[in-house]
Amino acid sequence: MTSILSGDHLRCEVSLDLPALRKFARPWHLAFATIYCSRAFTISTKKTNKSFPKSPSFTSISIHDLAQSAGSDQTSSFQTEQSQLRPLDPSCTANSIPDQAPSDPSNQTSSFHIGQSHLRPLNPPNTSISMPCEAPSARSDQPSSFSITQSELTDLLNDNDYGPLQKHGVISGVASVLETDVSRGISGEPDDVTRRQKAFGVNTYKPRAKGSFHSVFEVFKDLTLIPLLVSTALLPGVPIKENKIKEGWYNGGNPFFTAFLVIVVSIVRNYRQSRLFDKSYVASGHTLVDVMRKGQKCQVSISEILVGDVVHLKKDDQIPADGLLLDGQSLQIDESSMTGESDCVKEKSDRNPILFFGTKVADGSASMLVTSVGKNTKGAKMMGPINCGSSKQSPFWARVNKLTLSISIVSLVVNCLVLVVLSICYFMGNKQDEHRKLKFVPGQTMGDNIMNSVIGNIVAAVTITLVLIPEGLPLAITITLVHSMKRMMVDGVTVRKISACETMGSATIICTDKTDTLTMNQMEVTEFLVGQAPMVENTSSSPLEPVLGLIQDGLALNTTSSINKPSSGSEYEFSGSPSDKAILSWAVSRLKLDMEKTKKNAKVIQFEAFNSQKKRRGALIKKITEKTVHMHWNGAAEMVLAMCSSFYDELGNLQDLDEDERKKFDQIIREMGERGLRCIAFAHKEVSKEAIQEDSLTLIGLVGIKELCCSGVKRAVQACQGAGVNIVMMTGDNISTAKAIAIECGILRPEDDASNGAIVKGADLNYDMPEERLSRVRVMAGASPIHKRLMVERLKQGGHVVAVIGDGMNNAQALKEANIGVSIGIQGTDVTRESSDIIIDDFTSVVNKLQWGRCVHDNIQKFIQLQLTVNVVALLINFVATVSSEDVPFTSFQLLWVNLIMDTLGAFALSTERPTRELMEKSPVGRTEPLITNVMWRNLVGQAIYQVAVLLTLQFKGGLIFGVNEAVKRTLIFNAFFLCQVFNEFNVRKLEKNMFEGIHENKLFLGIIFLTVVLHVVMVEFLKGFAVTDRLSAGQWGACVGIAAMSWPVGWVVKCIPVPDTPISKLLGIEKEEAS
Repeated sequence: MTSILSGDHLRCEVSLDLPALRKFARPWHLAFATIYCSRAFTISTKKTNKSFPKSPSFTSISIHDLAQSAGSDQTSSFQTEQSQLRPLDPSCTANSIPDQAPSDPSNQTSSFHIGQSHLRPLNPPNTSISMPCEAPSARSDQPSSFSITQSELTDLLNDNDYGPLQKHGVISGVASVLETDVSRGISGEPDDVTRRQKAFGVNTYKPRAKGSFHSVFEVFKDLTLIPLLVSTALLPGVPIKENKIKEGWYNGGNPFFTAFLVIVVSIVRNYRQSRLFDKSYVASGHTLVDVMRKGQKCQVSISEILVGDVVHLKKDDQIPADGLLLDGQSLQIDESSMTGESDCVKEKSDRNPILFFGTKVADGSASMLVTSVGKNTKGAKMMGPINCGSSKQSPFWARVNKLTLSISIVSLVVNCLVLVVLSICYFMGNKQDEHRKLKFVPGQTMGDNIMNSVIGNIVAAVTITLVLIPEGLPLAITITLVHSMKRMMVDGVTVRKISACETMGSATIICTDKTDTLTMNQMEVTEFLVGQAPMVENTSSSPLEPVLGLIQDGLALNTTSSINKPSSGSEYEFSGSPSDKAILSWAVSRLKLDMEKTKKNAKVIQFEAFNSQKKRRGALIKKITEKTVHMHWNGAAEMVLAMCSSFYDELGNLQDLDEDERKKFDQIIREMGERGLRCIAFAHKEVSKEAIQEDSLTLIGLVGIKELCCSGVKRAVQACQGAGVNIVMMTGDNISTAKAIAIECGILRPEDDASNGAIVKGADLNYDMPEERLSRVRVMAGASPIHKRLMVERLKQGGHVVAVIGDGMNNAQALKEANIGVSIGIQGTDVTRESSDIIIDDFTSVVNKLQWGRCVHDNIQKFIQLQLTVNVVALLINFVATVSSEDVPFTSFQLLWVNLIMDTLGAFALSTERPTRELMEKSPVGRTEPLITNVMWRNLVGQAIYQVAVLLTLQFKGGLIFGVNEAVKRTLIFNAFFLCQVFNEFNVRKLEKNMFEGIHENKLFLGIIFLTVVLHVVMVEFLKGFAVTDRLSAGQWGACVGIAAMSWPVGWVVKCIPVPDTPISKLLGIEKEEAS
C-alpha cells in the first residue's frame, strides 16, 4: 500500500494502490485504508501546524482498482462536500470510496459501513467509511489511545478464513495500529508498557492473591468456632467473682485464650495455604523469551510480554502468547496441546500465520507479532464458562462438614438438656451444698446466691458443650494433609491444592488424555510394504533397489523435516512432526538413507506443503546428474492411493492398479487402521515438464507407524482397575486408533467395541445418555474440550468421584470440572496448571498418588475415631457426674488441653503412617461411603464403654480406693483419661489388624508419643495452677498407666467382633442410599 499525502487549509488528498480484491477480503482492506488515512490526516496536521477549517471542505480518496477490466487505467475518484455528509459521531467524518469494479458496465457500486467491530450493508451506490478524525500517536499518554481494541484483535485471529491475513500488507497494518515497528519492536518505555497493559492486559493467568483478611473471614465461616468463642467468653465471670481476679483467671481466662489460640492457628493455616504455591507461579512466569525493543534484541520474562511485542522463536520454544507470524524459516508448530491429536504439527507461513499460546515450535525459527496476552488468548478462553478463581469442595470435606454440623447440633441439644435438668433440680430444692444444706429455699435464698447458682449451671453446661464441639477437627485434618503432602512431594508429586491429597483416594473413575499421558507423542515404523507384501528383514536386495532409491529420494526431498548428526559417533537427531521423525529414523536405520548426499544430487523445483484437507504433500525434483524431472507425493494412504494408476510389486515389477488390486490395497489400509497404525503411502512419477502433477502416479510403498505407549502404563492401568477404579481414555483420535491404543494400554479388551458400549464418539455424548450406558464407557474418541467436560459432568451426576489427567490446554475445562485435576509435567502451561490440583511426572505416578490418597483418607479416619472417642467419653462422664451430683470432674481447661494435644500431636502421629499394599485391595470410597464406618463405630463404642466404666468408678469411688482427697482424685481421673487416649493411639493405628504391625519402622510415631507424654507430665506436675491438678506419687502414676494400658487387650477383643458391610445409618433407615 502506497500513499501520496499533501495538506493545506482546504483539502487533503490520498492515493492508494490496492490489488484485486475478492469480496470477503474487501472489507478488511477498506478498514485498514480508513485507519491509514486517519493517521495520515493527523500527521499532516502536525507537520504543517495547521488545522482544518470549519468552513465546508472536502476529502478526496482515489483507489486504483486492479480488478477493473484489462487495459483500463482509469481511477474512480469521489469528492464529497463536508456539508452534504449525513451527521455522524462528533469525532468522525465520512468519506466516499468506490467499491470493486462491478461486473456490469454500470457505475453503480455497493456500499459498506465499517465500524470498529462489525460490518453492515448500507444503501448503494457509495461506500461510506466512518473513521475517527484523529488517530492517536504512539506517544499518547491516554490509556485507550490505540486505534484497535482487544476484542477486534481477538475476532481477527478467531476467523477461520485466513484470506484477510494472506493479503499483502494486512499484518503490517495490524502492527501499524498497535504502533509497532516490525524491525525495531516497541519502545518498552515505562509509560508505553503501562499504556499497553491497560489497553490489552498482562500476560499472566494467576488469580489475584487473597489477603490476610480473607483468611480471617474464612475461619469465622466455620460455625463450630463461633459458639466455642461465645461460650468461653461467658466462663471467666464466675471463677473471677468467687476467687477474685488474682486466682480466678486460671479457671476463667485460660479456656478463653485456649479457644482464641485455636482460632489464631486456623487463621495462620488458611493464610499460609493461600500462599503455598505462589513460588511456582513466580517460577513459571520468569521463563525468558527473546523480544525486540528499541531496535535491540533483549530477554524478558513471559509475564512481561506485551501486545505489540515482536518475539523471536526458535526450535523447542513454547509460544508465550497469541500472535501473527511476521517471518520465519521452515516453521512447524506442534498444536497437539490444543487439539489432543498425537501428530498435530502444522507448517506456518503467510497463508496460515496465526500462532497460539501454549503450542510449541517443533522445527524452524520465526518472529511473531503479539496480539493477545494472558486471559485474552485462545488457550485461556478454551476454559469456557469455567471460572479459574472458583473453589470446589471435595466430597471428603463435604462429609467432614456434615459430621461437624451434626456434632455441633448434638452439643447444643445436650447443653440445653443439662441446663434444664440442673435448673429443675436446683429450683425444686434437690441440691445441697458442701455443708449438706439446701442450695435453694423459696423465700429464703438471696438473689445474689440464686444468680451465682444459675451462672454456675450455665458454666457447667457450657463446659460439657466444649467437650463435644469439634473445634480442632479441621486443624487436625489440615495437619494430616500437610504432612502427607510433603511426603508425596518427596515421591515426585507436586500438590497445588491441599485437599487433593485425600480426594484422589476417593476416586472411582479416572478420565485420562492420550497424548503425552498414555503415549509419549513419539512414533515408530512397525510395518513396511512394497506392493502388498511386507518387507521384514534387509530390503536392499537387487530387485527392489530402484524402488528403494525412489523411496529414499521422496523421503529426503519431499519433506520439511531434517536429520542432524552433531559429531562423529553420536546419534542422529531428527526434527519435525512425530510421524516424520519416525519415518526418517526408520529410513536411516533400515534403508541406510543419506539425506545430505541425496540433496546434493537433486534440487527441489516446486514444493506443495502438507495441509489438513488434502492430507498429503508433494515435491517436484530434478536430478542433477540424470537431467530428469520427478514428481514425489506422500501422505495419508487413502489419499495417495486415489492418485495412482500403477504400483510396484514385491519383486520390483510395475503392475497396473485395477479395481481388484485397489480393493486389496484398501483392505490393507483398513486393517492397519484397526491395529492402530497410521498408514503412509509413497508415490512417484517421472514427468516431462516442470509442473506439479496429481494423477497417473505409481505407488512405490506403504509404511505403518504406531504411537508408542509410555513404559509402565499397562501395569499402572491394571493396578488402578484392581483397586476398583475404572479408566476412561478421552482422545481426539478416530475410533480405530483410539481402540488400538486402549487395548495396548489395557483399558479395553480385544472384544470390546462400540456395540457393547465400551467406545463412544464425543459427538454422541449428551445429557440424555442413560447412566447405565455411560458407566460402561471406557474410550471416548473424537473428543473435543467440550465433550471431555460433558463426560466429567455426567459422571459426577452419576455419583462418581472423578479424576482427570491431562497436560494440554484442550483438557483445561475437564480438569477444572473434575473433583480432582491432575496435570502431567511441571512444564505445563499456566492455563493447565491453574486448572489442576496435582502435578505428576507421568501416568505411572497415578498408582502412587492413588495409594497416598487412600492412605491419607485412612489416616484421617483413624484420627476421627480417636477424636470422637475423646469427645464421647468426656461427654458421658461430665453429663452423668453433673446430673447426678452437680460435680463436673473435668475443668474446661483440662478438656481443651486434651483436645489441643490430640488435635496437633495426635493428628501428626497418625499422619506418619505410610501407604500399604492392602489399601489397593479395597474398593474406592466414592461419595456414598460414610465417614464413620461400621468398623470405626465398633472400635469407638468398645473403647468408650471401657473408659467410661473405669473413669466413673474413679469419680464415685476413687477417693475410697486410693485413699486420697478430692483434688488428688480429680487429678487421677484427668491423668487416667489423658493416658487412655495416648494408648488408644496405638489401637487406632490399625483399624482391623494387629496394632503393633510395622511399629518398629515408624520411629517418628514413637517419638511423637514420647513428646506427648513429656508435655503432659510437665502440665500435671509443674503447671498445677493452669491445669488445676495436684502432684501424684509414683504409685498413683503407675495406677494411671495400668488403667490406660488395659485399653490394648480391650481393643484386641473388640476387633474380633464382626460387623456388617452395610452402614449402620442405612440399616437404621436414618440415611437413604444415594445413587451410585
